[in-house]
Amino acid sequence: MCSADRIDNVKRLSQIMNKDSNPNLALRIQVESGGCHGFQYLMSLITLPPKDSPEWSSTVNEDDTIFQYLPEDTDPASASEDGAKIILDEPSLDLLKGSKVDFTMELIGSQFKIVDNPLATSSCGCGTSFDIKM
Repeated sequence: MCSADRIDNVKRLSQIMNKDSNPNLALRIQVESGGCHGFQYLMSLITLPPKDSPEWSSTVNEDDTIFQYLPEDTDPASASEDGAKIILDEPSLDLLKGSKVDFTMELIGSQFKIVDNPLATSSCGCGTSFDIKM
């Protein structure tokens, strides 16, 4: 995914955060068994509680990885906790390595979706279900 596409997706998530007046909003992406091709993508917007709160452990699991977009000229050591975040659990991350997240706008609505999953051998027409090589 080119840098411009990545920035557009970050802007979309940031717009949703601003519209909902929720700076702690994050996109959780999961892969579960099911769907018409064996696995299905599940995406949801969640609110991340403060790391030191008791709610953190019920929202963020031990095997979760949180990705945060940082502009190329940002020093990671001085980056703030604010900004667009994506959360994946370890099994989902393994099935999505090399995939891209895209924001699509269609007649039936707009959504984030997974595209170009290198492990997917086939997928359904709407792109929410996929099969992998075993």
